[in-house]
Amino acid sequence: MSIAFVFPGQGSQYVGMGKNIYENYPKAKETFEEASEVVGYDIASLCFYGPKEELDKTFKTQPCILTVSIATLRVLNSKGIEPSVVAGHSLGEYSALVAAEVINFKDAVRLTQERGKFMQEAAKDKGMMAAIIGLSKEQINNICSIVSSGYVAAANYNCPGQIVIAGEKKAVQEAISIAKDKGAKRVVPLSVSVPSHCVLMKEASKNLKNLLENVSFMTPKIPIVNNADANFLNTAESIKASLIRQLESPLLWEDSIKAIVNFGIKNFIEIGPGKVLSGLIKRIEPSAIIKNTDSGIDKILKSFL
Repeated sequence: MSIAFVFPGQGSQYVGMGKNIYENYPKAKETFEEASEVVGYDIASLCFYGPKEELDKTFKTQPCILTVSIATLRVLNSKGIEPSVVAGHSLGEYSALVAAEVINFKDAVRLTQERGKFMQEAAKDKGMMAAIIGLSKEQINNICSIVSSGYVAAANYNCPGQIVIAGEKKAVQEAISIAKDKGAKRVVPLSVSVPSHCVLMKEASKNLKNLLENVSFMTPKIPIVNNADANFLNTAESIKASLIRQLESPLLWEDSIKAIVNFGIKNFIEIGPGKVLSGLIKRIEPSAIIKNTDSGIDKILKSFL
């Protein structure tokens, strides 16, 4: 059976994530210990016990989510469950790269920690993000174009009827107000500390580019669909360039899932904390069959026996 492995991004974290697999699978425990060596603090303790304010700091959130995702991936791989294609949502793209053996896990931990720092520094607490439910791409783009109080743009095209905007706080707040007037079903300000996937991340992209120059990238062993273009990438150079663009470009998640479905795959496993991607995929492709490791990895393992 052909399966797509998909990996969540920032916003999926919660205190307690990964505790079950850590306690029940030695491979998972080893993964947490490996990550802790890189970052210099106990990732398991932060994931399991918080405090939430600490876990929600971007430069800690990112390696923590990556670690939970890869710990889970390694358990699945150890039982012979392998993907035919991989993709990750924003930060989750780094988990996908580890799964495809493009970068090694320790490099990914270091990269996500530094990426979080670059993003935090670039934002300087001046930006925000919000999900707008119930309006079309055209409506959202039009709203962003008429905002007068600063910069705002579409940042995540997540699924039909759900688009995330990002930008300067005042501009995002103005866009929220206009969206409500235009009939948005719901507007949800996101609990993230940086406005990703927009031009406010230009400085972070430059810093990431410099960092990536010293990291070894390999040709993917598993097809990978990227965020920035929703294309299958098959060279180390194209993947590296894509990661740099990803920070300041809109995230094309809906198109990425459509590309995987058009590739002939409708079975998905969401690997990592939370269930955000499962919900998005169901709205993009209602016929998709989706399993979620956060609902219990044992159920997934049994289904493959």
